[in-house]
Amino acid sequence: MKFDAELVGKIGSMALIDKQDNMIDYTRVARLSRELRPGWIWVSSGATEIGRLDYMMRSGKELPDCEESKTDYSAQGQAILMQTYRQFVDSRYSVRQILVEHHHFNDEVKSEHLKKLLLRCKEQNAIPIINYNDAVSESENRRMEISALSRSRAKVHECIDNDETASLVACLVHAKILLILTSVDGIYTDPHDPSTLITEIAGKDSYELIDNIENYKQYCDGASRKGANGAKAKLEYIKEAAAQGTTVYIANAKYPIQKILSGEARCTLIHIR
Repeated sequence: MKFDAELVGKIGSMALIDKQDNMIDYTRVARLSRELRPGWIWVSSGATEIGRLDYMMRSGKELPDCEESKTDYSAQGQAILMQTYRQFVDSRYSVRQILVEHHHFNDEVKSEHLKKLLLRCKEQNAIPIINYNDAVSESENRRMEISALSRSRAKVHECIDNDETASLVACLVHAKILLILTSVDGIYTDPHDPSTLITEIAGKDSYELIDNIENYKQYCDGASRKGANGAKAKLEYIKEAAAQGTTVYIANAKYPIQKILSGEARCTLIHIR
C-alpha cells in the first residue's frame, strides 16, 4: 500500500505538563522534539493550558472560568508552545506552525490546500506543527456553522478535539502511521487496572477491524481532564484512519517515539493484519 506521509503524531495537553510544578515538562518536550523529522506531521495540544499557567505565573491569579478566557489563554500559550518546539527541534529543520479550524476539513478546496501545504514540508526539510485555532474560534458561531453544514452533508467534522484533528490529518495525507500520545499507556478494559491494557486491536480487513474497535469502545469510560473526551472518543476518531490502512498507536508520552514504533514500549496497536 502506498502512503503519502510517514507519520502523523499527536500529543495531549496533560502529557505536556509537569503536574507537580505546574509548568511545561521541558524534559519531555525536548526529548520528543529531538525525534521529530521531515516527513512527520505533529499535532500538538497544550496552548490553552500552557497559556493559563503562564498567565497565573505572571499575574498571580486565574481569569474567570468562561469561553473568553480560553481564547485569551490560547493566544498567550501558542507563542510559548511554538517557541519551545523551535528551541528543541533539530536546528537543521524548519518548524512551521499551522492553525486549523473545522473549515479546513469540511471544504474540499481548503482540504486540498492544507494537504499540499503539509506534503510540501518534507521536500522543504520542514516539520509542520498543527493546533486548533482556539484564539479566533468562538464556540457559538462554530456550533451554528456546524449545524448549517450538517443539513447538506452526511458527515461533518468539528475538530475541537485534537485527537479528531490528528486522525483527519492522517486521512488527508494518507499517513502510514498515526501516533496518539497521552498520559496513559493506551486503552484499557478497566482504566483503574494497568494489567488490563489492550495491546492490540486488529482485523483481517477494514470491516473486521472497525467491528473490533466498536467492541472495545464499550470498556472505555472517563477522561484525563475536564473537557477531554477520553478513550472512547479516541477509538471513535481513529476509525476512519485505521480503515484506510493507517497503523495506529495509542501510547504514553513518557516513552520515546522510536521505542513505541519498534514495539519496545507498552501501548495499544490498532491495525489491519
